[in-house]
Amino acid sequence: MTRFLPGIIAMAIVVVASNILVQFRFGESLTWGAFTYPFAFLVTDIVNRVHGPAAARRVVVAGFVVGLICSAIAARVDATTTRIAVASGLAFLLAQFLDIGVFNRLRDRLGWWKAPLFGTIAGSVLDTLTFFSVAFASAFSFINPAEDVAWANEAVPLLGWGPLVPVWLSLGAADFLVKLAIGILALVPFRIIVRNMLDRRATRIAEMR
Repeated sequence: MTRFLPGIIAMAIVVVASNILVQFRFGESLTWGAFTYPFAFLVTDIVNRVHGPAAARRVVVAGFVVGLICSAIAARVDATTTRIAVASGLAFLLAQFLDIGVFNRLRDRLGWWKAPLFGTIAGSVLDTLTFFSVAFASAFSFINPAEDVAWANEAVPLLGWGPLVPVWLSLGAADFLVKLAIGILALVPFRIIVRNMLDRRATRIAEMR
C-alpha cells in the first residue's frame, strides 16, 4: 500500500484543487478547475505504468472518496447541486477506469506514448459526455426535478461560432479541448516521471542482489 501512497496523495491533491477551482470562471465557457482536473489522468497513468492496473484502480477509488467528501462539504454551504455531485462522481469513476482499460491494452505496443495518450483521450471523451449530460441535459432531470437547468439547455452557437447546440454541449466541447491539450502536454512529465521511478526501482533491486 505504501509503495503507491504518493499516487493516492497526488490524486487527492488534483481532486481537491479541482473542486475548489471549479468555482472560479475562466472566460465564458470554462472554470479554472478545467485546467487541473485532467492531471487525474496523468496520475492514474503513472501509477498504472509503474505499479500496474490494480494499484491504479485503488488510486482512482481513493480519488473518488476524496471527491465525495468535497461534494459533501460543498453541499453544506450550498455550493453544489445533487445533479452536479452525481455527475462528477460518476464521470470520474467511469472515465478513470476506461483510461486504465485502454492503457492496459496498449501498454506493450510499440511507442511508449500510445497507452497514456489514447487512454487519456478515451477517458476524457467519456468524462466530458457523462458529466455535462448528467449534470445539465434535460433528459436527466429526473435525478432532481427541483433543480432548474433550463439555462443549460438554451441554444447557443457551438464554442461561440458553430451550429446551434444546447449550452451544456458547448461548455462540454470547450472542456474536452482543454483535456485534450493537457493530455498531450502531460506526455512529457509522464515520460520523465515514469523513467525516473523505474530507474530507481531497478537500482534498488540491483542493490538487493
